[in-house]
Amino acid sequence: MKSIYLTGFMGSGKTTIGKQLSSKLHLPVMDTDEEISRKEGLSVRTLFEKYGEDYFRSLETSILKTIPKEDMIVTTGGGMVVREENRKWMLQNGIVFYLQCEFDKLWSRLEKDETRPLVLNQQKEAVKKIYISRQELYKEGSIVIHTTNQSVDEVVDEIVSRVKK
Repeated sequence: MKSIYLTGFMGSGKTTIGKQLSSKLHLPVMDTDEEISRKEGLSVRTLFEKYGEDYFRSLETSILKTIPKEDMIVTTGGGMVVREENRKWMLQNGIVFYLQCEFDKLWSRLEKDETRPLVLNQQKEAVKKIYISRQELYKEGSIVIHTTNQSVDEVVDEIVSRVKK
């Protein structure tokens, strides 16, 4: 089976859904942010603070290309889709799901989260601009799963049914 890539904005549930999907499909899961942190020996927040967003986006692209193209679930960072190169790679080498969640629900999860550099010390409207700017990038070629009012089990079941088609 081709690898499964889960994309979506920060707080959309990619990591949680990826872990449960892994259990259901009996496939390993890799979180790109965790893998970058492990390889660099620094948190995502520290990498952003120390080296900037462009450096981090380069790390994302590098790590993406080392992940197996088969039998893997990949949970991506919210900004993975910013680079066209990454979007094309995922679409060519796997099945891409966009976990779409309404902004207000995301904001309720994000507003006090100090681990997310693009949210830290930001106002709701500034984060919403990032959210809006990425919507078309997430949708590009992916299978959209609306997660706002679904449980983790419902989202996982929908992904499983789409993968088996």
